[in-house]
Amino acid sequence: MLVLLAGIFVVHIATVIMLFVSTIANVWMVSNMGNASVGLWKNCTDNSCTDSLSYAGEDALKTVQAFMILSIIFSVISLLVFVFQLFTMEKGNRFFLSGATKLVCWLCILVGVSIYTNRYANCSAFSQSECHHGYSYILAWICFCFSFVIGILYLVLRKK
Repeated sequence: MLVLLAGIFVVHIATVIMLFVSTIANVWMVSNMGNASVGLWKNCTDNSCTDSLSYAGEDALKTVQAFMILSIIFSVISLLVFVFQLFTMEKGNRFFLSGATKLVCWLCILVGVSIYTNRYANCSAFSQSECHHGYSYILAWICFCFSFVIGILYLVLRKK
């Protein structure tokens, strides 16, 4: 049981780090030529980044930014609640609060990345018509999967 809790804790920390990286890095979409990338915050071309996103003023982008930031906040809160519950909770109880908070994080990732996929994953930010998803976008979907699994495990696990 201790090994399982330690494993979940390590995966949770890795998920928080990956959420930070995916939200901060500007590599959500990359041109196939490899000289340009677009993120949630900046447009980068030839090793220089500018704040001039072609869709910077759109409410959908602001929504994606907000939900990705909320997912980081809820993931950190869930981690802190888990550590608190680990040392204060009575034996036999479940980690309901940690699991519920992590599932809220999961929902925030789902909403943020889904909106980005619907609105911006069609290469409209590039003058070229060909692009692919960058590592930030892929990391966000990996965090989505990890957050769901961790949230469910927290709900199922009992402290022994």
